Amino acid sequence: MKTKIFTLLITVFLLGCNTETKKQISNPEDYNVYLNSENKNLKTAQDELTFWENKLEATPNQFPYLAKKASAETQLFGITGDIQHLINAENYLIEVNKTTNYSEAGYLRALARNYISQHRFKEALLLLEKAETNGENLAGTQKMLFDVHMELGNNDKAKHYLEQVVDLNSFDYLIRTAKWNDHKGNLEAAIKYMEQAMAKTESSKIKSSMQWSYTNIADFYGHDGQIQKSYNYFLKALELNPNDAYAKKGIAWIIYSYERNPEEALRILNTITTNYKAPDYYLLKAEIAEFMKDETANTKYLSQYKEAVKDSNYGDMYNAYNIELLAETNPDSALVLSKKEIENRATAQTYDLLSWAHLQKGNTAEALKIAKEHVVNKTYEPTVLYHLAEIYKANNMEDELKPLKEELLGASYELGPIMETKIKQL
Repeated sequence: MKTKIFTLLITVFLLGCNTETKKQISNPEDYNVYLNSENKNLKTAQDELTFWENKLEATPNQFPYLAKKASAETQLFGITGDIQHLINAENYLIEVNKTTNYSEAGYLRALARNYISQHRFKEALLLLEKAETNGENLAGTQKMLFDVHMELGNNDKAKHYLEQVVDLNSFDYLIRTAKWNDHKGNLEAAIKYMEQAMAKTESSKIKSSMQWSYTNIADFYGHDGQIQKSYNYFLKALELNPNDAYAKKGIAWIIYSYERNPEEALRILNTITTNYKAPDYYLLKAEIAEFMKDETANTKYLSQYKEAVKDSNYGDMYNAYNIELLAETNPDSALVLSKKEIENRATAQTYDLLSWAHLQKGNTAEALKIAKEHVVNKTYEPTVLYHLAEIYKANNMEDELKPLKEELLGASYELGPIMETKIKQL
């Protein structure tokens, strides 16, 4: 499975997918230098954490140092994928907010960002509402309120907050209006705004923002069928940060899904998972192993994923992945978990998981009812559309299935070779 991130995260979508004649795009000489490079950012973040630990030990009453420690831990989470760093950051931010009686908007937003990363969106919302009442840097709070309401499926509220911060010269506004157009299914506009945001970062020379914009525009270009551009921008991200796991994963996906070279894709992923701990990378490796008809490797990678997500620190972060896995083998458990996920955030995507679990359980009429009410015309995410097609097929709705099948065949790059085979069998 392919991870869909925007830690302020941009949703995958389908409309407007162009096709180009398949050709060899990648060249190992382009990226080999990045696969086993020394992680200098890791050393920098570790040194920063040690620095603030020493400062706080020397002057325990300086609570702002707690926020500095939290920032270093958050950086370490991004670099290593180790969930413990995110939990450490949360604990420091809770402490500093308690010390300030939850009255400092900046600290409230920092803890809200942490909760967003943990998919604890309702808790993030409560903190941001406090920050909104406080009024300090209100625009910064409103931008984050847009993010959280989008994650919660409160689209009208999200739109309201986006309208409060309109500024075509603002990187923060441009990336959010790109996300909004993504949600509405307007790929052309989303790319336009993301390109403008990228130009802002290039002018500012802020490397972290440039790196972020390069990986996100690479995703957009991939969704639009511009695979060469996608590949080029993943490489540009790696030029800035040779240890960008997401960029390496993006290249691996191109090599697997577009070039159909699973061995090379797996080689890249293996170099990532040596030092990067995010569980979903094992799922992608399992998918590639399945495509290679390597049952032993597929079982191994799935076991590694399941073992990793046993860590209670992950909370609800991997519910969607777990529901997908459980739906085929234990639909009753998938139903329970999908209902919990809807309680966390009632979006078209979470309702899709519920309808999918019902379909796998054999409740075809209930699956269709949920999909009609909560999913149809509310998202353009290809995996959701594939689930919808299977629901139509199970309910003998040939007129609805046929055009959707054609649309899905145009999204085969995004969905991958295994899903392409399933689509052809619809």
